[in-house]
Amino acid sequence: MGDPMRIRATVTGDIVEVKVLMRHDMETGQRKDLEGKVVPAHFIKNLQAKWKDKLVLDAQFGPSVSKDPFLSFKFKGGVKGDKVSVTWTDSKGDQRTDEAAIA
Repeated sequence: MGDPMRIRATVTGDIVEVKVLMRHDMETGQRKDLEGKVVPAHFIKNLQAKWKDKLVLDAQFGPSVSKDPFLSFKFKGGVKGDKVSVTWTDSKGDQRTDEAAIA
């Protein structure tokens, strides 16, 4: 499991904007270490965001996404105090879930 995500969710009118910073090395499988050996691929493959157990974002990532990815998205309907949870799964099967309250 990786380090905790930094999640901020704010509401303006009926639109909730969610910003997520994920801590992950996102290895492509194409880089070599100092000994010339290929560093195995290890990257976030799937990401899901939920609000009130409703899926508001379902994304698939690949090895071309940069280290410590940042993601921003919007959805309608949330109010202050509601929880937004974000879950990622990487290419090794590791998983991380964090949540934040809408401000």
